[in-house]
Parts: sequence; C-alpha cells; structure tokens
Amino acid sequence: MTVQARIGEVTERIARRSRDARTRYLERIAAAAEAKPRRGHLGCANLAHGFAACGPQDKERLAGSDAPNLGIVTAYNDMLSAHQPFERFPELIRAAVREAGGTAQVAGGVPAMCDGVTQGEAGMELSLFSRDVIALSTAVALSHQMFDAAVFLGVCDKIVPGLVIGALSFGHLPAVFVPAGPMTSGLSNDEKAKTRQLYAEGKVGRDALLESEMKSYHGPGTCTFYGTANSNQMLMEIMGLHLPGASFVNPNTSLRDALTQAAARRAIAITALGNEYTPVGRIIDEKAVVNGVVGLHATGGSTNHTLHLVAMAAAAGITLTWDDFADLAEVTPLLARVYPNGKADVNHFHAAGGMGFLIRELLGGGLLHRDVTTVWGTGLDGYLVEPGLDENGGIAWREAASESGNTDILRGVGEPFQPTGGLRVLDGPLGRAVIKTSAVAPERHVVEAPARVFHSQEELQAAFKAGVLTGDFVAVVRYQGPKANGMPELHKLTPPLTVLQDRGQRVALVTDGRMSGASGKVPAAIHVTPEAADGGAIARIRDGDIIRVDALSGRLDVLVDATEFAARAPVEADLSASHVGVGRELFAGFRHLVGTADKGATVFPA
Repeated sequence: MTVQARIGEVTERIARRSRDARTRYLERIAAAAEAKPRRGHLGCANLAHGFAACGPQDKERLAGSDAPNLGIVTAYNDMLSAHQPFERFPELIRAAVREAGGTAQVAGGVPAMCDGVTQGEAGMELSLFSRDVIALSTAVALSHQMFDAAVFLGVCDKIVPGLVIGALSFGHLPAVFVPAGPMTSGLSNDEKAKTRQLYAEGKVGRDALLESEMKSYHGPGTCTFYGTANSNQMLMEIMGLHLPGASFVNPNTSLRDALTQAAARRAIAITALGNEYTPVGRIIDEKAVVNGVVGLHATGGSTNHTLHLVAMAAAAGITLTWDDFADLAEVTPLLARVYPNGKADVNHFHAAGGMGFLIRELLGGGLLHRDVTTVWGTGLDGYLVEPGLDENGGIAWREAASESGNTDILRGVGEPFQPTGGLRVLDGPLGRAVIKTSAVAPERHVVEAPARVFHSQEELQAAFKAGVLTGDFVAVVRYQGPKANGMPELHKLTPPLTVLQDRGQRVALVTDGRMSGASGKVPAAIHVTPEAADGGAIARIRDGDIIRVDALSGRLDVLVDATEFAARAPVEADLSASHVGVGRELFAGFRHLVGTADKGATVFPA
C-alpha cells in the first residue's frame, strides 16, 4: 500500500525545500566515506596512541585495517536510573564484537542530566542546552577517526537528540542506537499524580510525597510514563536506528543483554568493510523524518520533539517545520493511551503489542513510508517482528502482535482514540506555539479568559499558595525562552493548575518555555515564538487582557485593540539571577547564539 496523499505531499514538500542543503550534506558524507577506514591513514604514532591500552588480540587487529573497530559513545552515569544500566554494556559489546572478529572501544562519554532531578531548580536552565553539548561531545568522541561504526548508548530527554545530531556530523559512519529500557512498573502514574495534587493543596506532607515518588521511581531504567525519554525510544525504532522491538525491554534481563550484543554485531556488519554498508546519514532522510513525526502524533508523544526533531533533521540537511507537524497531525490518528494521555505506562504499552503492533497498524493505514533504509537491513516491514529468547539464550524473532492485547492502551487505525494526532500548532498575534491535546478533555480545547502574567513559575506557585488565583484565567509565564534563560521545563506548574481546573475554574497556560512530554490535562500553549527576550508579542501582554487559546481552530489570540496592543512597550524582566550560578554563566554564548523554538532552539547554524 502506498502512503496516504497528505503523507506523500508533506514528504515531497520537505524534500523540495531541503534539496540544496540535503545535497550538500550527502556530498560531504560521501567524501568522508572515501577514506575507509580512516585509521588506516593515521601515522604510526597516532595509531599507537589509539590502541596503547588495548590487549594483545585487539592491538593485533587494530594494527591492521581489515578488522572493524566499533566506537562506543555512552551516556552512562550511575546517579540516573535510565543510564545506570549502561555500566555493563561496554563489556557486553566488546565480547560480541570480538567473537565476530572485530574490536570495540569506548570512544567517549557524553553528559546525561535528568530533568526529573533538576525540575524547578536552577540546573533546569542548562537542560535544553545540554542537547547541543552532547552533540559536541559526540563529535569529540568520534574525532579520533579510529572507528568504522559506532553504537550510541543513551535514553533520556536531551541525550538521544544530542547523540543523533552528533552522529549525523559523522554521517558516513554506520550508527546503531542501543537503549537501556524502562524500569519495571511501580506505583501507578495516576496515583503519583494524585499525591502531587494533594501535596500542592497542603493535604499531605512531604513525607507522603517522597514515599509516593520513591515508589514510582524505584529502580534501574527509564521512567515509565510516556515523556520525552520514551518518545525518544519510539522515534529511534520507527526511524530505523534501533533493532526491531528493542525500545521497551527492561534492563538487566537476559533479553536486554542479548539485544545489546545483537546491536553490536549488527553495527560491524554494516560498515564500509563489508557488503551491507549503511551510513547513518543515508538512514535519516525525508521519509524517516516524516515517519518519526507520524509516530509522535500516533502515540501522543512529547512536545519537546517539536524542537528536537527539527534540530535532528537539520543536522542531516533536512528542513522540518511546525507546519509539517500540523499537517501530519491532521491525518494521523491517536492509537495509544499512555500516561499522561492515559493511566497505563510504557510496560503496559509494550505488553499490549508495543512498537511492532503500532508500526503494523500505521503501515497498513498508509501512514508510514515502508521503503526506507534501516540498521536492520530491511525497510520498515522488517520491524513487524519482536524479539524473544530461544532455548540457548539467543534471540528468536517472532511475528509482532496483529491484535492489541488491551484496547484501553493500544488500538488499530480502525478504532483510534481520536481521529487526529496529539499535537497542534497555534498561530495568532502572540506568535506561534505548540499545544498537546491528547491528554486534554475536549471541552477544554478552547479557553478564553483574562491573563494573569508571571515572570517565573515560582511567582505563579506563590500566587497559588496565597489563594489569589481565583476565577477563570490564562496564566502567562514569560521570559522562559532559550535566549532568556535556556528554556526550562515548567512542569512544576502542572499540579497547581490541575488543582484549580479540578475545582471548576477554566484555566490555561501560555508560555515561551517548555512543559515537556509530561504535559498534563491543563491546556498549555508552549514554545511561544518569538519569545519575550527576542521582542515577542508575549512581552506586551498585561494582566486582564483577554487571551483565547483555541486548539480546535489552531489560534492563539489576544482580544484587545490591535493598534493599541502593537503600540505597547514590551515589559522587560530582570534575568540576571538566571545567568549566574550552577554553571549558567558558562552558557552565556549559548543564550546569545541560540535560534528560535520553531527552528529547533539550537546553537548550530541551520
């Protein structure tokens, strides 16, 4: 079956606008691929430095140029649950590659910060910028030119997008992404959210809140809600950079270990030294990018990817816009209900049929390009399988589920939860914004109310605690964009706004900051661009202005006289406190260079 007309139209539009940049990118990686393997051209002293610490067998192989050498780029640290499992991965990878006649070396590490730890803290203002630091760190790791392919060990919010951007700067190398998997299910996300609301209302103490959070986040692996981390894993699989079915297998299991070793073997099988050469710069093309956006809509994925996917595509010479997101959302049905879009977690999603079922349904509905290149060596049809273990501990591939195991969690295209995707782009006199509607009740898709203006989430929380947030209102939290303070997530606004909404007030949020994949049931127009610090109209809003957030028509309006509004001087904010401390002074150059949210909020040139 060919793709639906709208899918084809958007893909062609992207290809047409990207033609020149994409051509230059492909020419660049083709030129880089001509010297293969590059370490064969290194001087003897350079090469000796490159394997001085290796054992005799590895040294012998690396001294020649006919055995593949695999680089490992890892986001391991043992403070963060999602990345702690990677501690064991290098040795698993080395063993698998040695058995296959090659070598593997840890090329370098990249930082991995946790938005859950920094949420509401000063460190969150480094979070988005950490993505570009990770891309730079990846480039440093691979700059030694000792490698014929690389595997990338990363999971969470900014880590995977940063690794992809870095990998694409070495687009002539094959790249396989290797996940760690989600932690096992703990306290349900619904119960956790209830405790947070009770704490926000002062009805339970900190001890009850901490107990709830510890039961939710209780072991190694990714957080189990469907935020940016798990959206990353979905994207890597649907875009062909994971092995089939690899995304949501729990860490520290025999199957997880077998998949890790299979990924390593696959990486050296697709180097330029063999007959299946598959550079990552060829995998990430216009069709793969569209597949990623469709997957995001179909699963109600993270709003952060309206930034990250744009930046990732740009690294491959592809120009993706928010209009593309909007047009693809109109034809993509919502097929998954995973918290915050439902009560289930990603383990339940995986058990209900997971990625294999999702891809089968989207392919069958003509919503994905099947004729793509993947690390698996097939088109997307090759991803209609799922892994299990055979009696010898190896991987036995079986056909993926053809029916959902639980239609409250995962459905086919014939009976979607809603007919269109979970993200919508808003336009109007306040600029452009993104809203995630999949978790918002239909009767709240339009909110019109007076503005209450704040310059930080702490100001709003203080107003909530003081009991002055009465009646219907639209909270405007500005000077939270990338140029202002690094565009932190404002997830701590969710509990108080949810409490007010549950009391019967009509509330919404408008901000030039982020709300992340954990955006909840309060309508939130986020990523407003131009941001306040860049001359955006959001800086001219005053308390009492009537704001209309309309997710049905895709509008973000301020209902005041247009001439009077345009003549207002923007309200300025003192941002000095956000520019020093916790390393923020080191990122002054990033704040100066960063582009707009709709261009990916990246410091790299488009």
